[in-house]
Amino acid sequence: MTLRIDPRIFQKYPGLLVGTIVCRDLANGPAPAALTAALREAEGALRARIPDAEALKAHPNVVAWQAAHRAFGSNPNKFPPSVHALAKRVVNGRELPAISALVDAYNIVSLRHLLPVGGEDLGRCRGEIVLTFAEGGEAFTPLGEDGSAPPEAGEVIYRDEEGVLCRRFNWREAARTCLTDATTEAVLVIEALPPVTREELAAALAELRQLTGRFCGEGCRMTTLIHMNEGGS
Repeated sequence: MTLRIDPRIFQKYPGLLVGTIVCRDLANGPAPAALTAALREAEGALRARIPDAEALKAHPNVVAWQAAHRAFGSNPNKFPPSVHALAKRVVNGRELPAISALVDAYNIVSLRHLLPVGGEDLGRCRGEIVLTFAEGGEAFTPLGEDGSAPPEAGEVIYRDEEGVLCRRFNWREAARTCLTDATTEAVLVIEALPPVTREELAAALAELRQLTGRFCGEGCRMTTLIHMNEGGS
């Protein structure tokens, strides 16, 4: 699997860091009790340090992603960055649903570090994955919906040769490449903007790698990479 980041993305977001973990020989499925307990612990810890939705909205990590979305013309109040949407549910007192071991693991990391985290089924991706700007009209069916909802021109998107994998940077993922119990190979993605450092992103990646190895198959093979500006990795 190759992830390529359009140089124009780094021109607009010079401090962007994108961490990936490519996983092979996964054993995804319902989350075991220990992972669900870890998810509830992460929820409780977030509520303990962020008392309400207003405090969450003012957190530097959330502020950074709101600004990033506004920079390409999106309204983050209407189309919230994934980390804000996920954490807001928790801060408002709701428990996250158990989805699968892999999804629950990355939700734990997202809550612990307040970073956007997602994943795609590599078996359903076609060719190179690119983080770029939409031309407008690319094929996209949102996760959980049946109808087509193509991006607008200028949106930040992840795409492959067949269409869009994620719209508005990290707002909504595609139904086509969503992680399922049948997923055996996947790419997990963590995104970071300043004030988050490379070291903080690396720590989040290490946690996600540990949870994935523990709960998604002892035989799982993983490759980790950090993509950054000026060709660094």
